[in-house]
Amino acid sequence: MTVPPEQIVRKVRAWMAHGDEDLRVARHILTLPDKCPYRLAAYHGQQCAEKYLKAHLVFRGVDFPFTHNIARLLELCSERSDWAAGLKDAEELTPFAISARYPGDDEPVSEAEARRAVDIAARVREAVREALVNEGITLKADG
Repeated sequence: MTVPPEQIVRKVRAWMAHGDEDLRVARHILTLPDKCPYRLAAYHGQQCAEKYLKAHLVFRGVDFPFTHNIARLLELCSERSDWAAGLKDAEELTPFAISARYPGDDEPVSEAEARRAVDIAARVREAVREALVNEGITLKADG
């Protein structure tokens, strides 16, 4: 595949930068000593995964819907890439896009759930970065 114009590459990198910030915040939240807001770590994990999947769709020129639905974004990525099929568990992150931000009847997010959300987000990040590098985009080693 030919690398898209620099304008597209800039947009892809912007989506990834926002995702990197979400992952950084999620990881930081997990280091808080008292009253750790695990729901927010899970939320930022979801946001990281969402933004990285959207970065890949921007790269591929896909006009994606306004959605937080990770399953839908993975489906769109799967239509164009093999790597997305290995991230099925990322669908677990979708509920955190809304339930973690607003009060309601939802169960609290446990530490284990928050850590899993952050781990999944990191795997999505790495899968997308690897795919983009394989398709010719030059990325910084750590971000």
